[in-house]
Amino acid sequence: MSSAQPHSAGPGRETRDAGAEPVSELVQRASQQLTELVRGELRLAQAEMKEKGKRYGKGGGLFGGAGVVGFLTLQALMATAIAALAVPLPVWAAALIVTGVLGVITAVMALGGKKQFSEGAPPAPEQTIDSVKADAAEIKERARR
Repeated sequence: MSSAQPHSAGPGRETRDAGAEPVSELVQRASQQLTELVRGELRLAQAEMKEKGKRYGKGGGLFGGAGVVGFLTLQALMATAIAALAVPLPVWAAALIVTGVLGVITAVMALGGKKQFSEGAPPAPEQTIDSVKADAAEIKERARR
């Protein structure tokens, strides 16, 4: 009897050599290995995303801090402008001039923002809605024919 051939182990049963596994066992082992591989990849992706999330959080915090410090810098710049104008003028007049200039800049920016909002209103995709209505009308017309 050849060692590669199955031999009888009793009525209706065959035994195999240690190197020859049934296909069902091979499929089961491959399935388990694939599952382990996918789980390992998911754990790796989760760890990577966690690390990136930490970095994004730190970056966001630093950007927020930069915004606060930038705002304080602009306030110091305005104080400097008032102090510079206070040399030839009274302090109250210098402060009034700087405040007026800032008010004009604020008004111009607010009007520009209002214009942009009004051009964007309503927030519905009007061209798409019109196109879908036209498509629906065309389908109804063809269905009647």
